[in-house]
Amino acid sequence: MLLKAVKAAVLTALLLLPALTGWLVRELEVPNAGPGGSVFFEVQKGRSFRGVAAELRDVGIIRSALAVTTAYDLFYSRERPRAGEYEIAFPARAKEVLFKLFLGRIYLRPITFPEGLTGREIAALLSAEANVGEDAFMSAFRDTSLIAGWDPRAKNLEGYLFPDTYFVPRQPSARDIIETMVGELRRVIGDLERSRTPEPGMSVRDAVILASMIEKETARPEERPLVSAVFHNRLRLGMKLDCDPTVIYGLKLESRYTGRLLSRDMKFPSPYNTYVQAGLPPGPICNPGRSSLEAAWDPAPEKYLYFVARGDGTHQFSRTFEAHQKAVKKYQLKKK
Repeated sequence: MLLKAVKAAVLTALLLLPALTGWLVRELEVPNAGPGGSVFFEVQKGRSFRGVAAELRDVGIIRSALAVTTAYDLFYSRERPRAGEYEIAFPARAKEVLFKLFLGRIYLRPITFPEGLTGREIAALLSAEANVGEDAFMSAFRDTSLIAGWDPRAKNLEGYLFPDTYFVPRQPSARDIIETMVGELRRVIGDLERSRTPEPGMSVRDAVILASMIEKETARPEERPLVSAVFHNRLRLGMKLDCDPTVIYGLKLESRYTGRLLSRDMKFPSPYNTYVQAGLPPGPICNPGRSSLEAAWDPAPEKYLYFVARGDGTHQFSRTFEAHQKAVKKYQLKKK
């Protein structure tokens, strides 16, 4: 009797297995038209897969939660889907949705931060392109805990947000973006520390401040080591740096910049006015790129003390004040 029951159960299983396999394959392989186009679906951190499958069914991304959870039990039972937001394009097969969730193909899009932006300008860019509130960004921008080891005197993260193209979720947080940008700068500084010898006595803070000034003085990578040489030489000799962009930055902080740098502005009593104050300004004036950081770290072996714009995007460098005066007359007359 027992033998007959076992045989019947085995026969039933053999008959049902192809049907169950066919059903599972069909549910996983047949495209689902869904709502059309594409939708975004978010997997919450810590959510069970059965809860995720039920929600996928409820919003119309898959037809059968049972088929998807069965596939999960068979193939992914030791894994969890990666938390984040996913873009599901229709028609979509349930198998493709499973692959996307377990391979962690979270929806990310590129945002490019050009070299030389200030924190306030980065906030405006994120507000326009990623719907990140400027107030939220500036609040996170004022938290200096990420750079306390480099710059314990910093009042914000100006200079420490590395400009690059980053891939971010559809609704990024200000804190996550800032942590990513500071982390990238940490990697670049690490590369410089391993591959180059900095000027004696120069800290990371000093290098970032100098790099921000170099970034604003010239857009030409080949000139940046020369501009760096001028600043290093002046610091060594105790000369004021006479850097126009630092004056502009100080004026902007006081909402006094009109778009043109006037002779009276050179006397404006700002701690960032390097025509008045000796040494480096109290902090970076923008967020510099890699070539400016490299130049600050490793200036050209030149004795230049002066440079003046030629009016074509390049600069004339001089070792003496007399030569500089001649260059100023030549290029200012040409500009006029």
